[in-house]
Amino acid sequence: MLSNDQSWSTGGPETGSIRRVLVVDDSRLQRRILSQSLKSWGFEVVEAESGDEAIDVCRALHPDLVLSDWMMPGMDGLEFCRAFRALPGEDYGYFILLTAKSEKVEIARGLDAGADDFLTKPVNPSELRARISAGERIIAMQRELSDKNRVIRDTLDRLQAAYDSIDRDLMQARKIQESLVPERVRKFGASRVSLLLKPCGHIGGDLVGMFSPGVNQVGFYSIDVSGHGITSAMMTARIGGYLSGSHPDENLALQRRGEGQYRLRDPAEAALLLNERQVEDTGIDEYYTMAFATADLDSGQLKLVQAGHPHPLILRRDGQVEFAGEGSVPIGLLANVTFSQFETSLQPGDRLLLYSDGFTECRLRSGAMLETAGLLEMVAGCPPGQSGPEFLDDLFWNLTQVMSPDHGMEDDVSATLFEFNGP
Repeated sequence: MLSNDQSWSTGGPETGSIRRVLVVDDSRLQRRILSQSLKSWGFEVVEAESGDEAIDVCRALHPDLVLSDWMMPGMDGLEFCRAFRALPGEDYGYFILLTAKSEKVEIARGLDAGADDFLTKPVNPSELRARISAGERIIAMQRELSDKNRVIRDTLDRLQAAYDSIDRDLMQARKIQESLVPERVRKFGASRVSLLLKPCGHIGGDLVGMFSPGVNQVGFYSIDVSGHGITSAMMTARIGGYLSGSHPDENLALQRRGEGQYRLRDPAEAALLLNERQVEDTGIDEYYTMAFATADLDSGQLKLVQAGHPHPLILRRDGQVEFAGEGSVPIGLLANVTFSQFETSLQPGDRLLLYSDGFTECRLRSGAMLETAGLLEMVAGCPPGQSGPEFLDDLFWNLTQVMSPDHGMEDDVSATLFEFNGP
């Protein structure tokens, strides 16, 4: 096994990455020669006289380096190498085949079986020592990589746990946000208000709502808070309190007239109060666009403020479409501003559509945005006579059919539909 023209040098393992060496050979003499020399270098040595025995040793002790003869009875060196590579475990074991074979075809077979290196017999001591040193460098790099991968896995596990916790919180936040819009449709006398709210994520920054302080009066709105995510969602919760239908005393769009009696403020006045409240809140940089309207259900008189929001659409009973609103700055963007108020009259059968820019700024398959012209086509394409939540659902479904699959729903989509049907 060993060449006779050189003697073994001494000294311990160079890097410490190889400590336990398994020597596999059916010749007891050859095992003893190799083992004694390896021990003199400071390695811990284990012996096996067959491939079957060696596999059992590997399962129990996980050697860092294997020196195995190729030609052995029973399981030969190639079969043993394949079985060794199939063992479970993270730490890599370096495998050197000791053989008299030197043909390239045989070497290729050995590499294909999983061997890392070869030494021809008789073994040159200096060459073996050099091959072990090379194996130490490879094992050291592999273990460093394994350690880093372990750190990455641990970090990913912690990140996943954090994500799962955040995801649970967001799901609960979504339920809370949905509670701000407890009903999608409500009748007010013969008229009706329908709502659509589709966040692009777990939670969103759009808000729609309606309230009535008394018979024949109704207020309704569509709001889009700047930005996305948790901060915007928290803002919608705050704004929902300012326009609450359940707690009229807290609703800035209502004015108390007596015990339990309220009236609707003009939309421009309500916008002014909302703007003052938003500007006064220190530490809040967010603003929001809003379309807020009030309607007299006896006369059909409509009052509307459009604060940075897209122009609402008046859908006349005869099929004509009109833009409503005179435009104003968003709520909370500037202090000491006034808001323009738009007024018109609705006839029975007329409808008013408030919508967020999630519609008009939706990215199409062509890469362009839907814009107002596309929205008008979409409205015209809805089935005749369709109304209420069915109209809004169909409008949103049509939007999903034209939006770019690469970009998907990039912004929250919301809408409020008021249908006036007379006293």
